[in-house]
Amino acid sequence: MKSKITFIATIVFISSFTSLFGQEISKEITLEDIFKNRVFTEKTVSGLKSMNDGEHFTIIENGNQIAKYSYKTGDIVGVIFNSFGKDITFRDYEFSADESKIIIPTKTEYIYRRSYKADYYIYDIATKTLDKLSENGPQMFASLSPDNSKVGFVRDNNIFIRDLKLKTEQQITFDGKLNHIINGGTDWVYEEEFFFTRAFFWSPDGNQIAYYKFDETEVPIFNMTKYKSQLYPENYAFKYPKAGEPNSVVSIHVYDLKTGETKTMDIGPEKDQYIARIKWITSNNLAIIRENRLQNKIEILLSNTLDGTHKVIYEETNKFYIERINDSYMTLTDDSKYFIINSEKDGWNHLYLYDMNGKFINQVTKGNWEVTSFIGIDSKNKTVYYQAAEESPLRREIYSIQFDSKNKKQLNQQKGTNRAVFSKGFKYFINYYSNANTPTVITLHDNKGKLIRTLEDNAKLKEVTKEYNYAPVEFLTINTESSKWPLNAYMIKPVDFDPNKKYPLFMFLYGGPGSQEVTDSWSREWYWSQLLVQKGYIVVCVDNRGTGGRGEEFKKLTYGQLGKYETIDQIEAAQYLSSLPYIDEKRTGIWGWSYGGFMSTLCLFKGADVFEMAIAVAPVTNWRYYDSIYTEIYMGLPKDNAEGYDDNSPLNHANKLKGKYLLVHGTSDDNVHFQNSIELSEKLVQSNKQFDEQFYMDKDHGIRGGNSQLHLYIKLTNFILENL
Repeated sequence: MKSKITFIATIVFISSFTSLFGQEISKEITLEDIFKNRVFTEKTVSGLKSMNDGEHFTIIENGNQIAKYSYKTGDIVGVIFNSFGKDITFRDYEFSADESKIIIPTKTEYIYRRSYKADYYIYDIATKTLDKLSENGPQMFASLSPDNSKVGFVRDNNIFIRDLKLKTEQQITFDGKLNHIINGGTDWVYEEEFFFTRAFFWSPDGNQIAYYKFDETEVPIFNMTKYKSQLYPENYAFKYPKAGEPNSVVSIHVYDLKTGETKTMDIGPEKDQYIARIKWITSNNLAIIRENRLQNKIEILLSNTLDGTHKVIYEETNKFYIERINDSYMTLTDDSKYFIINSEKDGWNHLYLYDMNGKFINQVTKGNWEVTSFIGIDSKNKTVYYQAAEESPLRREIYSIQFDSKNKKQLNQQKGTNRAVFSKGFKYFINYYSNANTPTVITLHDNKGKLIRTLEDNAKLKEVTKEYNYAPVEFLTINTESSKWPLNAYMIKPVDFDPNKKYPLFMFLYGGPGSQEVTDSWSREWYWSQLLVQKGYIVVCVDNRGTGGRGEEFKKLTYGQLGKYETIDQIEAAQYLSSLPYIDEKRTGIWGWSYGGFMSTLCLFKGADVFEMAIAVAPVTNWRYYDSIYTEIYMGLPKDNAEGYDDNSPLNHANKLKGKYLLVHGTSDDNVHFQNSIELSEKLVQSNKQFDEQFYMDKDHGIRGGNSQLHLYIKLTNFILENL
């Protein structure tokens, strides 16, 4: 076995500049180029924070200073903070509302994808003093009060307030307890699926703090072994609600700093529900966004924090589900008289304007296309900025439009994928543009779209792709027997493609609800794909039914039966591709990660006569094992939809395996648990099916750290070379 592995690795790293079909390559891509030497890494402009004047931005430099720059000229204006002479490095910071103070987290220790503990410091710009927030242990979610006199933070599941003038630390909740009660932070599933971690918020006048309380006492515990190369591995236990299992009971409370009293907000008698967001409207009015467990009904409650009562100002239902709420949902105008929401109520995701009494004012955007991202509101000019897929589901454009739907303007010039980040006040925006064959070009524009200057053109990477003779990405549509919609796809062929030859087909997919892989944009996925193309493979990706950018009907067709229609589409697409004269129909493989691993596994099992090989990294193998919020929004509850859960579980199709199969997972994956793969492994063993598996000790869902990523892709590449 050892000599065989060494020989295969030699093929990957030191083979001559000749593919499986004898093509001459100007320079061969190696896995070390991609994952170790980072030869193909794009340069970017990130971490910019716009200042209040909209004319300047700040950025971290060298991990130890915050510098101030002019948007217009790009020149440095000055250094706001530096930690020279102090043992402080940092990766993030937050200004106070008036930009007189800065909160700086150091020694960050990540817990899950977004949450971390840190030692926080408060820097006073005027006095140039730096003070540690607390000496009583690491903190989480530190946030300055509106008048900058206090800082709220969480420690050990309780909320504390630090008075910066009196130098005192006050605890305002006392029932926090690991795996039982969380105050001011979110539980695992809210962090992962509702995309936020800090769950306490200062009122506009700074006299109150509204906060979440999660009672996760009844949520079942998931146990995960942490090996850490020690004699007795550690058991890590955390609350994780799987589909159909008890969720945390969430309540909303408001603490009054003047009286020391805490009021509980009335969010209704139902305990099994979600509070997706809370937002202060005025100093005594709090918006609470409530959803039922099935996530097909949403209500906005306007609560009076003085007595806890509320009135419902908005309500929406959907026969399938309502997309998960993020921070941009219910964005307020500056005067708090109006708000904007996004909704698919007309079959496409669009923006709607309401007043604070819940009165409908206007549908701001409309048409048979999707708003793909809400950017913001310029209240002064009654203008909304957003990203959309209006020209094509494959592309993204940036638009401005007035509240009354008039004076719509497209702000980008180039066709492909555009993403805009605006300065405060919407005077400037930085545009991140790419297309399938052009790395990201980053430019600065005014709010009319006029180009001011180029910040990064990735010219060096463009030259590198020429040096390595990158193959162009081509788009196509595939008509299948089962879908009334043509399916979008991309294809990458060897540079010296010969239509008279037969090439093996290797497909990549994700395929999950609302996702898109087939877009006219530069993708890091293609670095490895280009390596495989140099080896003589044709790489194809197909966006099946259920993916995004094409309206509600296309996306929600898969509701209640994840894996059914998506698998049909991938199998039928593979059959079509295999019928092409230049594809070797006996050499078809497919791979994916996470949802894509679920899909690649099902494709091989259900499409045993179509696919000869599949790779699955960190796959879900039974939706009963995945978290409640994600799973139930697309599948309903297991007790109501047992067939939907079981009919398309890879566990129940393991006995159909015919081809070559590689199963990969990290043992400390807190997201898609290792349980998924070990259960499938056992099913395959009991079905007497031979397969390969690779596990990574103490690695999470991303399988990163140390040599893991390079090792993984050596394994994947060698498996393809051996079996396809």
